[in-house]
Amino acid sequence: MSTYLAFLRAINLGAKRVFPKDEIRRAVESVGFEDIVTHINTGNVRFTTRMRSRGRIEDALERAFFENRGFPVPTIVFRADQFAELAASAREVSATRPDAARHYVYLLKDELPDDVIAQVEATSGPAGEMIVRGRAVHALLAAGYQNGTVDPLQAAKLLGVATNRNLTVVNALADKWC
Repeated sequence: MSTYLAFLRAINLGAKRVFPKDEIRRAVESVGFEDIVTHINTGNVRFTTRMRSRGRIEDALERAFFENRGFPVPTIVFRADQFAELAASAREVSATRPDAARHYVYLLKDELPDDVIAQVEATSGPAGEMIVRGRAVHALLAAGYQNGTVDPLQAAKLLGVATNRNLTVVNALADKWC
């Protein structure tokens, strides 16, 4: 059995896309995954499974979430060791930018092609910097960015299926689950 972390996109942001932690656990359990744990109510879940294919795991979860909620829930999955590496890389990126006011990590379903990486990183400017590392994109926002604005650089539209977490959550999950 391998341990995986799944990140659900666009849930609990308003009255219509509510997905409580207990229901997330039930849905994950319904596809036969085990040792299910959630972290805060933003769609972070850890589980074990014998399945090895990330695509098959994501498909199984997305079908179960749709059956449970009645709306699509895009889901991004990492093996625990992959997420630990992602978190270590995020800490390194953060350490090189101590003046950043905020660090968001976009978790990607798929790696970006080189031309899109160049477009994403080209959105960097006075409001902050975008750095692509595999299936993670780091948004390092400068002091003075508008609080509450997660994408002041307007790069998210280039990322495909993605969700973001702040660096604090990424580190907490890596420490707790990896």
